[in-house]
Amino acid sequence: MKKTIMLVCSAGMSTSLLVTKMQKAAEEKGIESEIFAVSASEADQQIETKKVDVLLLGPQVRFMKAQFEKKLEPQNIPLDVIDMKDYGMMNGEKVLAVALKLIEENE
Repeated sequence: MKKTIMLVCSAGMSTSLLVTKMQKAAEEKGIESEIFAVSASEADQQIETKKVDVLLLGPQVRFMKAQFEKKLEPQNIPLDVIDMKDYGMMNGEKVLAVALKLIEENE
């Protein structure tokens, strides 16, 4: 089953490299996925129009976690903040693993 993973950061730029690395890790594992990054301002629209399985916040927008939890709760979408170290090292494999674990725990 296809997994839709949405990353939210302040501008959507720095996260695009991480998205690429996550996509590569998913491909290597044979996981069908749609992984994309949006800015915090675009996130609401994406949540409304897309079936998102998990939402990960970039460390720079972690202060928005409570706000997102409120929005995602009715749709039962799990949410977490990307680990600062994994983000800094652009560890796509590790971040993908976290996302998949959250989806699994939520099913």
